[in-house]
Amino acid sequence: MTLTIGKRAALFALIAGTALVAGIGAVAHEPGAGFAFHSHMTMTDEDIAAHADKFLQHVYVEVNATDAQKAQIDPLVRQAVTDLLPMHAGVRDFHAQALALLNQDRIDRAALENLRAEHIQAADQASRRITQAVADVAEVLTPAQRKLLAAHVAEMHGLN
Repeated sequence: MTLTIGKRAALFALIAGTALVAGIGAVAHEPGAGFAFHSHMTMTDEDIAAHADKFLQHVYVEVNATDAQKAQIDPLVRQAVTDLLPMHAGVRDFHAQALALLNQDRIDRAALENLRAEHIQAADQASRRITQAVADVAEVLTPAQRKLLAAHVAEMHGLN
């Protein structure tokens, strides 16, 4: 099946939007994650859960979710957030370890490379969990609701 550029953008928007539902956007608020674009305040687990809940309520309105759909999606998203919270802490640990290595008198390239490889492995693990959450939530929504969500996310990100 060949996707047009518009359909690919909509699919990407759906994935990105649903990832936000899973609370991954909260990771970007980690100190140092992007000094020009994000707060430097560390988010607690409770802050991340609240952020995910607030975004989820917004999504429900956007797609006109039924009570039955909300009852199915809520536990999916809560579990995804729970599964991803340790990865959020891992980002902070990665930054601390990288800074410690860079503050040494001699640069240990092997240690930096090992840290990079561990970080990529953790990012892959998070990506897999996000993809699972995206698929789980997408299966609950109707095709029309997925299109509404994709269009909203595409608009937010200038992809339309």
